[in-house]
Amino acid sequence: MRIRRTLVGLSTLVTAVVLTACSATSGTGEVRLAADTPSAPQATSAPSTSTPSTSTPSTSAPAKETKAAPAKTAKPAMAAGVPCTITAKACVSLSGKQAWLLDEGKIVYGPVKMLPGKKDEPTPVGSFHVQYKEKMHLSTEFNGAPMPNSVFFAPGGIAFHEGSLGRYSAGCVHLSSAASLKFFNTLEKGDVVQVVR
Repeated sequence: MRIRRTLVGLSTLVTAVVLTACSATSGTGEVRLAADTPSAPQATSAPSTSTPSTSTPSTSAPAKETKAAPAKTAKPAMAAGVPCTITAKACVSLSGKQAWLLDEGKIVYGPVKMLPGKKDEPTPVGSFHVQYKEKMHLSTEFNGAPMPNSVFFAPGGIAFHEGSLGRYSAGCVHLSSAASLKFFNTLEKGDVVQVVR
């Protein structure tokens, strides 16, 4: 009878250890036994005549999560002679009132004179992509005003187009007739346009 109780007790203990081991893993992937898991249910064994253990179960501290430092991405190199990076196909300097066309960081056209948006309707600063082109766009905002050689690149209908070089725009980049034609014929959908102050 004593052997049977011992076998039942051992069976219960083994079952508890296996179940706990399957569900108790530390952050490092190591398996902890039931005795090492503070919240694990303790298995009871058949009464025995030996003295009970007075040692306290050891616990391991929870693994500290360390966040990897964000990967630093290198900024693209600046193109020679312009205030934009080598990734730009078109570069606009608002303060210099100049624009350029680039190819792999080399100036292929410009600088040409341009006129940006007025103070209360400024040309947005940033890096954009050509969205679409329209040879003879008629403005819906300005009573069908013609905007020849339009190259749209920023939200809100902002585009390069032929326009007055004596009057500020409503946010677009005004170019001469010849310059607007060159920008229209050179830039393609998806090309990077950078506008800097």
